[in-house]
Amino acid sequence: MADNHAFDVVSEINHSEMHNAVVQAQHELAVRFDFKGTRASIEFNKKDNTLTLLADHKGQLDTVIQVLKEKMSRRGVPVGALRRGKLEEASHDTVREVLTLHTGIDTDDARKMIKDIKQLKLKVQAQIMDDKLRVTGKKIDDLQAVIAHLKANGPEYPLQFVNFA
Repeated sequence: MADNHAFDVVSEINHSEMHNAVVQAQHELAVRFDFKGTRASIEFNKKDNTLTLLADHKGQLDTVIQVLKEKMSRRGVPVGALRRGKLEEASHDTVREVLTLHTGIDTDDARKMIKDIKQLKLKVQAQIMDDKLRVTGKKIDDLQAVIAHLKANGPEYPLQFVNFA
């Protein structure tokens, strides 16, 4: 039996599932009657973790976002990872919005999570490692209490708990 147990807190998305969700959303936009003859489209840039959405007007753009969110949730991609950008006017009387996908834990959020963990008064240690947070402790029950606390009181973007050992 191990002396210390640990887990990592990360915020990631599965890029292949995200790609599949975008392809499914593009297909739905192509076949839906209310999108026939419109310029509605979705482009996924894997390198920059951005999605560029184009539509004829704001209402249609909101519908495109709703279709994308539905496909993401069906593929198991956390919808909370989407960060909406600024709505901008594009060419040919269309509107464009760039959405970013949040990955990694921000340093400020990691510090806040460490502070919250220390306030639980459990015998665990937390440390920042690049864009993730490692929590170690002797008792598995303490680590599970930390996970439950972070699920309830964590940041607004989705968290995953991995490498539980």
